[in-house]
Amino acid sequence: MKLATIRTAAGTRAVSLDAASGSLVDLGVSDVGTLLAQPDWRAVVEQADGEKFDAAAVDFAPVVPAPSKVVCVGHNYRNHIREMGREMPSYPTLFTKFADCLIGANDTIEKPKETDALDWEVELTIVIGQTVRRADEESAAAAIAGFTVMNDISVRDWQFRTIEWTQGKIWGDSTPVGPYLVTPDELPGGVRPELAVSTVVDGQTMQSDNTADLLFDPVHLVQYISTILPLRPGDLIATGTSAGVGHARDPKIYLQPGQEVVASIDSLGECRNTVVEQACER
Repeated sequence: MKLATIRTAAGTRAVSLDAASGSLVDLGVSDVGTLLAQPDWRAVVEQADGEKFDAAAVDFAPVVPAPSKVVCVGHNYRNHIREMGREMPSYPTLFTKFADCLIGANDTIEKPKETDALDWEVELTIVIGQTVRRADEESAAAAIAGFTVMNDISVRDWQFRTIEWTQGKIWGDSTPVGPYLVTPDELPGGVRPELAVSTVVDGQTMQSDNTADLLFDPVHLVQYISTILPLRPGDLIATGTSAGVGHARDPKIYLQPGQEVVASIDSLGECRNTVVEQACER
C-alpha cells in the first residue's frame, strides 16, 4: 500500500495509490494520521472506492500533518558517524521535532533570515500504525505501518550553539516529509528495509548510501523509544542521515535561495523542494 495526505479545495484528504490506474483514491478521512488511528485501517484502504485524483497533479501535505510526536535519531549511519569524527554510540541519540516543523514533499523551504548555515539530511522515517509501549521485537515490528521520506533540514549554526541540538532542528515550516507512506510488504527487507538513499542539490549528488548501513534498525528504534514513552498511530521516527551533509564538507556547503534539493529513497519516493528567502515573519 501507498498512502498520502493531499490538499484539496475542501481541506486535506487521506488517499491511497491505485497501482492499476495510477490514480489516488479518497479514503474517507482527512489525513493519514486519522486513518491510522482506526484499528481496521488496512481494510479501509483495501475497500476504498472514493473520489479519484490524478497523482501527478495533486498537492501533497505532510504525509501525517499532525503527529503526536516526531522523534529523530542522530548519528545512526556508520558512514556519517565516521565523517563527523565520532565513536560508534552504544545507544540511539534522540531529539524531537514538532508538527509545526513539517511541510509537504514539494513545498518550498524558507531559509530563515537568522542563518547562513542551512543543511540537508535525507532520512528514512518510520510511521507508527498502532499504539505500543515497551515493545518486544515482535510487537515493535507489528507497530510499523510503513516508511516515508524526510529531509531533516538543519540550521547548523543554531544547532551547535550548545551541546544539545534541538534548537537547530525545530524551525517552523522547515522539514519536508512524504510524499507517501509505503507499507513494509512492498519493500525489500520489510520492517528492516534495505533501500538506496540520496540527496541531490542542483543536480549534484551530495549523499548516497543505503539504509542497510543503519546502526540501529527501525525495529530496534521502536523498541527503544517505546520504552521511554508510548508510540501512537501517526507518530514519526526519523532514523538518521547518511554521510555527505554540507556541514561535514571542507569547505562547508550550505543551501542557498534558488537551489533545488531532492531527498530520495528507493521505493518510497522523493521530497523535491526549492529553497526561498523567508517571505515574512513566521
